Amino acid sequence: MNQSIISGKEVTQFISRGFFWLLVIAIAFYTMAPFVYAVSISFRTNQQVLLNGARYLPEDPNLENFQNLLSDSAFMRTMLNSAIVSSVTVVLSLVVGAFAAYALGRVRFRGRMIILYLVLAMTMFPQISILSGLNRTVKDLGINGSLLSLMFTYPIFTLPFTVWVLTSFFRGLPDEIEQAALVDGATAFQTFWRILIPLTAPALVTTGLLAFISAWNEYLFALTFNLVSKDAHTVPVAIGQFAGYSYEIPIADKIAGAVVVTVPLLILVLVFQRRIIEGLTAGAVKG
Repeated sequence: MNQSIISGKEVTQFISRGFFWLLVIAIAFYTMAPFVYAVSISFRTNQQVLLNGARYLPEDPNLENFQNLLSDSAFMRTMLNSAIVSSVTVVLSLVVGAFAAYALGRVRFRGRMIILYLVLAMTMFPQISILSGLNRTVKDLGINGSLLSLMFTYPIFTLPFTVWVLTSFFRGLPDEIEQAALVDGATAFQTFWRILIPLTAPALVTTGLLAFISAWNEYLFALTFNLVSKDAHTVPVAIGQFAGYSYEIPIADKIAGAVVVTVPLLILVLVFQRRIIEGLTAGAVKG
């Protein structure tokens, strides 16, 4: 009787695990299939795409699209522009966000929850709703047509998320850590910089990477503020303005460009994957 009960449990566990892995495979295929198809298209010429675009595997793969992109100084300039703007956005978001999150998470004062919810509400506004006002502000400051316009506007959307996530991490740290440091003679800033910041490193990496991806892929602001100045174009704008010949849409070139600009993001995720996992799970573990 016990053996039949055990075998029944084993069968149930086997079915549950099988269903779980089938679900994982289905989700992986659903999310990876478009990217795999894009990589396949990037190894074809534009004529091959137009004739045999529905096939997943290219018949005669070549590196022509990648060679054209990597040898194009204008495209590489846009890659550099995106890297500069995204890096500055991450630094501003983390520096300002860390100080704000420390105040909202560790310092008790009246109205801090209202401020925190107002910060969260900023993430709910679509970009298009504030575009005209920002465009006027950028022109009044005289920074339109330059990378400064993007460095000035991108943190508007990356900073609220950074503050919200870091606040939960600072709030979850034990008070005894900060009290012990103050007893040992550390100042409030030394406690913040040398003790609390290292403890929130997983959250900093996670939010910083998400801010970098958001700035790297942003298109609307980059197109609006720097439409005329090609020297200040970022990668999404450059890919969107690829021109073909004889009214032909350069599908293969655009897809190859998208694959190229995705590679740095994949590298960042692979390098910081351990920190990302820690940052995504730390809040649940700390409870």
